[in-house]
Amino acid sequence: MKGLRSIPRVLKINSVKGRSISLLFNNGQSKIIDIAQLLTDGKPVGKESLVDKILNDDVVFSSVAIIDNTIGWPGVGKYVKDFSGESKFHPYDIDPLLLYNAGNLDENQNLNLGSKIKTIRKRIGLTQEELAKRVGTTKNYISKLENNKSDIELLTLKKIVEAGLNGKLHLSIEIPN
Repeated sequence: MKGLRSIPRVLKINSVKGRSISLLFNNGQSKIIDIAQLLTDGKPVGKESLVDKILNDDVVFSSVAIIDNTIGWPGVGKYVKDFSGESKFHPYDIDPLLLYNAGNLDENQNLNLGSKIKTIRKRIGLTQEELAKRVGTTKNYISKLENNKSDIELLTLKKIVEAGLNGKLHLSIEIPN
């Protein structure tokens, strides 16, 4: 598990398809989570339960939103009395660590720089050690990058691409309308 240095937080809902949701986490990874599998673990769900309301109503399921660094359903929850006896609504939400651990990498959302570096390095006939020497780092670091076991800073990526692979790094940012 790369880059998880703290409790995972959900930063963005990338997409909702069927009963699966793609989420962007605070470590930069996007994961697809099968919510039906996560909430039921293959077991039957009680009628009129909160999980039943979420999973069996398309409108309710698609109302998923980010709530306090995780996802939840604002219209689905329970009223609970607080210490002063006042009734307060608590929306149904899912622990972000549970979401993170249950998810699979969303290949459509993740950069996967490691495999790109490896492919180009091999295509131009360099070993990891030769690339590391050109860039001023270690073979171990290049190996970690290529296997997505280490994060990479933008300036380090620039050195690898331009000094190590004799390429040119271009950055593109797309903003939706």
